[in-house]
Amino acid sequence: MTGALKRRQALALAAAALPVATLPRAAARAAGPWHDIDVTGTSPSLDLTMQATPEGQTVFQANYAGYVTMLYFGYTFCPDVCPLTMQNVATALAKTGKAAKDIRFLFVTVDPKRDTIPVLKPYVSVFGPDFVGLRGDADQLELLTKRFRIAYSVTPSSDPAKYEVTHSSAIYVFDRQLNARLLVPSMASKTPDIDGLAADLVRLVNERPLGWFGWLRGMV
Repeated sequence: MTGALKRRQALALAAAALPVATLPRAAARAAGPWHDIDVTGTSPSLDLTMQATPEGQTVFQANYAGYVTMLYFGYTFCPDVCPLTMQNVATALAKTGKAAKDIRFLFVTVDPKRDTIPVLKPYVSVFGPDFVGLRGDADQLELLTKRFRIAYSVTPSSDPAKYEVTHSSAIYVFDRQLNARLLVPSMASKTPDIDGLAADLVRLVNERPLGWFGWLRGMV
């Protein structure tokens, strides 16, 4: 395990032990409204166990502590919504400048039967190096979708034309301490607020945690 990962895991564990009051609500209010929907304190923190691209290694939420992380559910055979959403996010990331290195986009497939790691790997790589494909078994996927109230359905068929998949299209955004902060609804629309998302992501990257967490981050 690398030193950077150990530090991120330590930060994640410390954040989990802190009360919601330590979240940067006051700082957020002082900085003005977000462009996307503020879900601070009303949605759960990131919590997952899944296989990840590029090699199918098992990852946990602690792997993303220290990053501003986006979480999106879709499938690689999606003809329109998923590629449109991810291309718009890629465009937003290109506008974040140096902050992009501290941002990750997690694409969780709701169709793991077809979306194996070898299928996910080239799909997410098209959009950029900050995009990670995640695949879980039935239990892992159910836990994650229920945690974030994601609606989806898969109707398998030997006829590709009748193989149907539906899913929610919103994106959750988590801060460096794995707290859910924003819900992004517009990336699949005809009028995506790309500049707004870019500004929100940069703001989260630059946000200084409050209280004991800020002290702990400085120590590690």
